Amino acid sequence: MGLKNNSRFLRLPPLGSLILMGVGVIFLIYLIYYYTNRSDNEVPIEPYSAFLEKVEDDKIARVKIGNRLILYQLKSLSVLSPSEDLLPLPETPLDNSNISSNPLHSPTASTPSRVKPSPNVGPVVATIPINDPNLPSLLKEKGIIFEAAPPPQNSWVSTLLAWVIPPLILVLAMQFLLYRNEDRGSLAFSKSKAKVYVEGETARITFADVAGAEEAKTELVEIVEFLKNPDRFSRIGARIPKGVLLVGPPGTGKTLLAKAVAGEADVTFFSISASEFVELFVGTGAARVRDLFDQAKKQAPCIIFIDELDAIGKSRSGGNGLSGSNDEREQTLNQLLTEMDGFAVGDATVIVLAATNRPETLDQALLRPGRFDRQVLVDRPDLAGRLAILEIYAQRVEIDPDINLKDIATHTPGFAGADLANLVNEAALLAARNQREYVTQGDFKEAIERVVAGLEKKSRVLGDQEKKVVAYHEVGHALIGAVMPGGGKVAKISIVPRGLSALGYTLKMPTEDRFLTSDTEFRQQIAMLLGGRAAEEIVFGSVTNGASGDLQKATDIAERMVTAYGMSKVLGPLAYEKRQQANFLGGAGLNPRRLVSEETAKAIDEEVKQIVDSGHQQALSILNHNRDLLEKIAQQLLAVEVIEGEELQQLLDQVEDASDVLLH
Repeated sequence: MGLKNNSRFLRLPPLGSLILMGVGVIFLIYLIYYYTNRSDNEVPIEPYSAFLEKVEDDKIARVKIGNRLILYQLKSLSVLSPSEDLLPLPETPLDNSNISSNPLHSPTASTPSRVKPSPNVGPVVATIPINDPNLPSLLKEKGIIFEAAPPPQNSWVSTLLAWVIPPLILVLAMQFLLYRNEDRGSLAFSKSKAKVYVEGETARITFADVAGAEEAKTELVEIVEFLKNPDRFSRIGARIPKGVLLVGPPGTGKTLLAKAVAGEADVTFFSISASEFVELFVGTGAARVRDLFDQAKKQAPCIIFIDELDAIGKSRSGGNGLSGSNDEREQTLNQLLTEMDGFAVGDATVIVLAATNRPETLDQALLRPGRFDRQVLVDRPDLAGRLAILEIYAQRVEIDPDINLKDIATHTPGFAGADLANLVNEAALLAARNQREYVTQGDFKEAIERVVAGLEKKSRVLGDQEKKVVAYHEVGHALIGAVMPGGGKVAKISIVPRGLSALGYTLKMPTEDRFLTSDTEFRQQIAMLLGGRAAEEIVFGSVTNGASGDLQKATDIAERMVTAYGMSKVLGPLAYEKRQQANFLGGAGLNPRRLVSEETAKAIDEEVKQIVDSGHQQALSILNHNRDLLEKIAQQLLAVEVIEGEELQQLLDQVEDASDVLLH
């Protein structure tokens, strides 16, 4: 299934060719006219003082005064006839252009055209006029015939150039703007920008290329079956959903699923992002929606896939009582709603697939039956799903035959399909960097740490005292994690800086996929988070700002226990937090609290503080009870910088759990 440009414009429009030909013909006429009207003869030019001397000596018979030139004819020995045209004007005396044959108004005063004199009179001479108001009186006094030249007139070529060339330039500029882009439609605002995938042009995507979303694939199989065999459904009166909305976190494969549906059904697939409907100009979005569905009707049966539907499908109820009817996004949404109500094309069908990770913001009219009849959740894969995804992507790289993909899948809980694809690529890059021919298990482990903790920064050199503080801090986390696992297992301790701010880290890996967490496990997680700060207090008698992130996480867990999970014995099983539904983008800590009384708010704060303080005291008790082991592991970590695997497990197995810190 390949990509085809959906533009319907020609690469070279006929109008543009005609305009270019017309401009060429006009330019040719201009050149011919210019060279055929040029005169090879020139009128001699004398100084103005010589002209005045001839006037005083009565040697001039007739004068014609122009704006740029004065022509005068000398007297001859023959008798002059008063009616004789001593200075015949050219045929086009109004021509004021550079090619004009009128020397009286020619802008090129230095090379005026010669006027052929009559055989009964003397030669014609020219001079450059100056501002001399006494000249007419002097000529009249001497009895010299003088006259002014008529105003210049433009030739038909000049008129043609003045009235035709500028519009042609404007038309050519518009044509250039309209057809300058590769899609030949930069000013075609109302045309849809959807990409069309046509079967047979490139590799076909099917459900076999999608893993980790078995439930979603099962829901979409009905769409494929209907497109392949609609009679089986219509015989019993079943109606396939007009629209299917794929919802889920980012990177879970919603777009890939939509392409797989088109590949399985062997139909045309239109793909467009919802943000491409909206432009600067009013009405553009609605026009593009109409154009998209018009194209889809002609290609039916087909599938329209709209990615990031929330860009135009947000709820119109803003909560302030204003409808916002002039909003361009709202007009686009209204047009989409109208098109989805009636885009059936006889027996053929157009099915709309859309994807979003913010379904809680969509307009209710868009989600009602008859438009998007079905919502399919594409969630993060479980252990089996992650293993299947890794097997697909592992086929694209050279891997060690003895590699254990299940172990990698176990250590990547919460990874989406895109995260796992990136993980495989990072492992392949690490193998290539180390000049290996295939990817090993160690490459995958290092890639997991790069994704989770960030890039290793060996160039960041810590001082001896800072390195010692970091070592005791991380060992404190590990010792508490060994006693209070909280749903995970400590796999690695390192004091090599990673990421933006981590000077060291303790890697904790889950042993299995967990969907429920008890209040005891939450308290264990809080105690482990505070183990680093507790170790600093015990060893150095003071604390640093290195535990700021741990304190933030511990406080967030305690606050959710009290306000969202009802795990407080003092406040009881009540929810004091307004949680948004189906929030796939995270940000749970930003959910506001309900309106509560001052006493209740104070009780919530006190209960959160009590939970965090309790975890802190548990961490202090465990570390004091294992003071010698804390010192031993910290000194070993300072020597080797990284402890992991069996060596770490042998050390953590020596941790003793004091009876006075057992959870009740």
